[in-house]
Amino acid sequence: MRLIPRIARVAVGLLMSVALCNCGRGAGPARPVVGVTMAHFDDNFLTMIRSAMVEHASAFPDVELQFADAQGDVGRQLSQIQNFVTQDAAAIIVNAADTSATPGMTKIARDAGVPLVYVNRRPAEDTLPGGVVFVGSEDLQAGTLEMEELARLMSYRGNVAIMVGELASNGAQLRTLAVERVVAKYPGMKIVEKQVGNFQRERGLDLMNNWLTAGTAIDAVASNNDEMAIGAIMAIQQARIPSGKILVGGVDATPDALAEVKKGTLAVTVFQNARGQARGALDAAMKLSRGEKVDSFVWIPFELVTRENFKAFLGR
Repeated sequence: MRLIPRIARVAVGLLMSVALCNCGRGAGPARPVVGVTMAHFDDNFLTMIRSAMVEHASAFPDVELQFADAQGDVGRQLSQIQNFVTQDAAAIIVNAADTSATPGMTKIARDAGVPLVYVNRRPAEDTLPGGVVFVGSEDLQAGTLEMEELARLMSYRGNVAIMVGELASNGAQLRTLAVERVVAKYPGMKIVEKQVGNFQRERGLDLMNNWLTAGTAIDAVASNNDEMAIGAIMAIQQARIPSGKILVGGVDATPDALAEVKKGTLAVTVFQNARGQARGALDAAMKLSRGEKVDSFVWIPFELVTRENFKAFLGR
């Protein structure tokens, strides 16, 4: 999921204010702040969420969004949440750097009486207290859709390698579990490799190179996201293995991934609605800040993307 060009990194480690100015208005009182702390700024899919949130913020001209980059550091993210509390934020939106740390994040917000919305990465708590909401997609569904389609294309026979995202991500854990469950259903299939690629394209490239160099027989690669999947495709191409001999699947349906689907190098991906998650998170934060009731879990469905239907997802 992380972007390869580092120029896409935005104000690393610093707060980024999104100026939603009303031209012609006097200074007046400061607008209420909605603080948003993201696990990473240099992450392809999370950048899409952040951009969509900025876009949707135009619906709330009396509110100022402030973004912070946790850089994958839980301590940094906890500090950012505390800073937003100190600013008397109207609400806080969190894309967790480590989902196992969310109970502590929830406590900070609830003790201060600040509404809290988790987005994209599901918090560790099975139940959420009042004033706390999760907006995202069911990752078990993503892994199931991906692997069932790969299994069909494999005629339910062959060796599968799994590229796992960040171990601290609940989404990576659930997508991997779903892939394992699907493979276990079919006697003719088995998992021959499973290693962590941290959602990064370069790590996907390295993993695939290592597996090919070791001579591991692989018929399909099930990646937790598109970035690692694209890395696997690059390694396969560098090894001059014919396209389609090793099937590759991903999750997110990013623009880069859809381009690979069009070329026939990516067999399947699963559309994760970044815009839907972003809009849902900001809407929930604003409703909570006004004292309105919001369901504890707001689900944005995943959708299967193949060579047959990928055009319907272009631009989404």
